[in-house]
Parts: sequence; C-alpha cells; structure tokens
Amino acid sequence: MKLRPFIDDVASQADDILAGITDRAEARSSIGEFVALEHPRFSPADRKAITDGVMAILENEGFFGERFVDSFDADQNADDDAAEDSR
Repeated sequence: MKLRPFIDDVASQADDILAGITDRAEARSSIGEFVALEHPRFSPADRKAITDGVMAILENEGFFGERFVDSFDADQNADDDAAEDSR
C-alpha cells in the first residue's frame, strides 16, 4: 500500500495535532496516537511508517526549530553583531 498520501495528510494537520508541543518524543507519540485513531485498520508497521514519514517532513520543515547551531556560525554571528555595534 502506498502510504505517501496518508503521510502528507497527517503532516498537513501537524499544526493542529501538535499545538503547543515542541518536544520531539512527545510529538512522535502524539502523531502515533493520531494515526492509530484515524487509521485503525493499518498494521502497526504501516502506522509506524506514517509516523516516521510525518516526523521526517516536520524535521525538514524546521517544525522543531534549529536542530543544532554550528559553533563557527555562532562565533561568526557574534563578530557581526560586535561590528554593527561599533558603527
């Protein structure tokens, strides 16, 4: 079965499903519960695949904010801010 339409559908509802949730583990759990309620006929493996697909989309869209900050970039930004302050 092609799960992509279901992944896209759940991902499009993520703002509502995850209102106020920023923790990845909590988000994964909430999405899993939503998928189980909305698609009870799917096998556990299919529900996991949908949940994994939705989480991947959310990560790629930056739903959870910045995943990491490169220390070089952070230092670079600090230097830029100092240069602007001295103008």
